[in-house]
Amino acid sequence: MNRRLVIALPLAALLAIPALAQNSSSNQNSQSQPAATDNATATGKAPLAPPSREGFWGHLNPFARKTYVRRQTEPIRDRINELDELTSANTKQIKDTDDRAQAGIKLASDKADQADQHAVDAGNKATQAQQTAQQATARVQTVENVVGNIDQYKAQNQTEIRFRPGQTMLSKAAKDAIDQMADSVKGQHGYIFEVQGFSSGHGQTAIAASQKMADSVVRYLVLSHDIPIYRIYLVGMGNAPSPDQNANARHTIGGRVDISLLKNDLDQLASTGTADTQQQPK
Repeated sequence: MNRRLVIALPLAALLAIPALAQNSSSNQNSQSQPAATDNATATGKAPLAPPSREGFWGHLNPFARKTYVRRQTEPIRDRINELDELTSANTKQIKDTDDRAQAGIKLASDKADQADQHAVDAGNKATQAQQTAQQATARVQTVENVVGNIDQYKAQNQTEIRFRPGQTMLSKAAKDAIDQMADSVKGQHGYIFEVQGFSSGHGQTAIAASQKMADSVVRYLVLSHDIPIYRIYLVGMGNAPSPDQNANARHTIGGRVDISLLKNDLDQLASTGTADTQQQPK
């Protein structure tokens, strides 16, 4: 019995030594940790300070218990969690800042594109205004020229209708020639027909005969082609020589009617106004 007691006492002492060393090291660590300083860190806390002593067993305690290990690692885990939270918050702030920057860049780009479009529109409107002013100037010049030459008619076309002696009826060939001249003035303005009748014979007899032949031409123009009567000037010349004949030429043999189409610039003015209307932008 005494022998067992002698053996158990030294063994109990050996088992108590590590626990005492561990408690001593823990107390020393608690006492040696410095108070939080005013130095700011990422987490807002003072940095972890290593223990001034490593315990009875040095750097490695083979008999360390779970409570001791957990007490030593809890501050580290807390700091790691805080750092993770700070990292997540910083990442979110960076993302928010980048999103705001991208939104600002897009808004500035849209404003720049809008300003460019406004500048292009203003340039187009300025070009259109310049073109309109040029067209108005040209229009005014055309009107001035037309008004200045309103009574100036120029010969555009001429034809000659032949009649046999004593005949006043129009032949098929004569009607075709008149049709061709009348069709050329459909829908136009500023024209007149000059109809001159010439007949063989002498005195009033020749004049009356030339008047009848000219009347048949005028009647056909009015009835068949709706030419206004005020656009036709008729004269019976009798046996007078034509303006293009010389003094030594013989007088007319048989009968004929000279038809001349005369035009001024009114039709040119109307066509210019239509072209300006079509060129105006919608």
